[in-house]
Amino acid sequence: VQTGDRAKPDALVAANVVWHQPPKNQFFVTHEGVDAVFAMGGMMAASADTFKMDTLKEVMVTGAQVAATICLSGQPTGTEMAPVAIIGVDVFLRENGRIAEVWLYYGNQAAKDVFWAKS
Repeated sequence: VQTGDRAKPDALVAANVVWHQPPKNQFFVTHEGVDAVFAMGGMMAASADTFKMDTLKEVMVTGAQVAATICLSGQPTGTEMAPVAIIGVDVFLRENGRIAEVWLYYGNQAAKDVFWAKS
């Protein structure tokens, strides 16, 4: 996703995926459908392509649900703000071998909201 190459993610994500993100800034609402999810690529431009997942720490699977602890970082574009580092948990629901629904949780949501604040 970070590279803009949709071939592999398209093979993993259901066409009618539902993607839940904490709603406190310009990018985070519930996105429905694969095109809406990939339209979040504007996040990369807003961070001058610095926003990324640094580490996939642990993956836990229970039936059709997968939880992953991750570390994210980035530098907001056009600000004096210091780079931000955030720990999160992403929860995925798999159906028919594809990601059908996603819930994102962050340890420092306030920092992430400031990072993605509307300019």
